[in-house]
Amino acid sequence: MASATAQTAQTPPRPQAQEKPSASNINWRDALRQKPDWYAGEEATRVADNLLLYQRDIGGWPKNIDMAAPLNEKDRAELARKKGEVGNESAATIDNGATHTQLVFLARVYTASKQERHHEAFIKGLDYLLASQYENGGWPQYFPLRKGYYTHITYNDDAMVGVLELLRDVARRKPAYTFVDEARRAKAEKAVERGVECILKTQVVVEGKKTAWGAQHDEVTFAPAPARKFEPVSLASRESVGVTRFLMNVERPDARITEAVESAVAWFRVAQVSGVRWVERRDASVPGGFERTAVADKEAPPIWARFYEIGTNRPVFEGRDGIVRYSVAEIEAERRNGYGWYTEEPLKLLNKDYPAWQKRVKSHSTEQAK
Repeated sequence: MASATAQTAQTPPRPQAQEKPSASNINWRDALRQKPDWYAGEEATRVADNLLLYQRDIGGWPKNIDMAAPLNEKDRAELARKKGEVGNESAATIDNGATHTQLVFLARVYTASKQERHHEAFIKGLDYLLASQYENGGWPQYFPLRKGYYTHITYNDDAMVGVLELLRDVARRKPAYTFVDEARRAKAEKAVERGVECILKTQVVVEGKKTAWGAQHDEVTFAPAPARKFEPVSLASRESVGVTRFLMNVERPDARITEAVESAVAWFRVAQVSGVRWVERRDASVPGGFERTAVADKEAPPIWARFYEIGTNRPVFEGRDGIVRYSVAEIEAERRNGYGWYTEEPLKLLNKDYPAWQKRVKSHSTEQAK
């Protein structure tokens, strides 16, 4: 798991290519940002074929790799050797966008060019996601299960939400997924239903009031759970935005979903941090060449801490020593600068997504009343 900034910093260098990448070669981070007709072209096919090489035998993909980079014969041989890997960092996962992102890409390319090998890889990956879901509706970070916090229900970095959004598009027969057979489409629909139930069960209740979600939850008790030493038991604002937005996109929300959304929105309003700006300054004396800090600024728009202490709503910060602190300035520079401690994501949710959702829900209620 990593923040967007940390993930970029940790992405491995491109493998050695057979030839110098041309100007038309894209980076994997841009693979889903292309115009629709691009997915029918040669470059999209080349990248899709790369994905087939990176796909593990079990059906999923590893994380933090530029899978659009050209490959040489040595690279291909190494990837073939890793096909069966499980239980380690390079095994199949849903962390940092892995697997569900590759499946979205393959679906677009197959829909555009109808090459059977891409269809087979997509189906294999879809089956992997369906098989890896817990009976309670959640997803672990790795499957097959990897010992440690990896077994927890994982909302961190939108892992579970990314999977659910893909499965919902399959279930709704979105244009890029009309090729999926009816049996798998039905399974995807059921998986989404179980996922929603898991989300509702894991929403943290404090003194009788529903609040938000943790970055990960225990797969048995549903309680918020820790991950790495700097990822404590807490309410996670950034991840809760993704979860709330997913619930907002339920076509016909029942009373429980409506309550969950309203409660999360109320929590975001209580948890916002005013008068503080999270800034980044160049500093050659610091590893990485920059320094991040929270500074007082009355004109700053609202921001949210990444983690909040459950029960007090105080922002919490931990370094690699695992000690909870209440000021980001008190943790070591490496963690302070290498993790996303503050976010602006809830602001769009409150100002744009929530009003639009309210309008849609009200309209739906009016239609039902007729």
